[in-house]
Amino acid sequence: MAYTVPVGISNKHLHLSKEHLEILFGEGHELTVKNMLSQPGQFAAEEKVDIVGPKNTLKGVRVLGPCRKQTQIELALTDARQIGVAVPVRESGKLEGSAPIKLVGPCGELELEEGAIAALRHIHLSAAQAEEAGVVDKQIVSVKVGGGRGLIFNEVLIRCGEGHEREMHVDTDEANAAGMKNGMEVEIIK
Repeated sequence: MAYTVPVGISNKHLHLSKEHLEILFGEGHELTVKNMLSQPGQFAAEEKVDIVGPKNTLKGVRVLGPCRKQTQIELALTDARQIGVAVPVRESGKLEGSAPIKLVGPCGELELEEGAIAALRHIHLSAAQAEEAGVVDKQIVSVKVGGGRGLIFNEVLIRCGEGHEREMHVDTDEANAAGMKNGMEVEIIK
């Protein structure tokens, strides 16, 4: 039996550490919730920063909350090319050796030695959803996308456990290539 998951398309965004949040927005600043996201406890914040590369600047890029231990900037490869930065494709949180980047906020700026990536496409599942789908955390699967531009995505990481809810995350480049829309269902192929 086919197991499907809805798609969530990730536009460029960043996650900030508490220390970096205060440098960019001022001492004691707390993120302001704009709207909640599909993953439990995650939200889009009102706060935005500029991401500066050697060639160009991406203005007004949304911060996602809550704060993390380490600042992470997630760009589609097209975004990275636009500003002149070579980002590796990585699993979220795997930032060692990732691309350097400059961030500019209303109260300060940061020159990071690493932190910019193109996020590896992945599927979030709760433990019960993973069991139902017959997959385990960190497993690599393929995903079939239907429709007029349908294709098979290989190298899709499963992320499951507490704090995860059924959804496949792809960036804007991947979504555009396959004609995907938020909420459309795609099929896990093992």
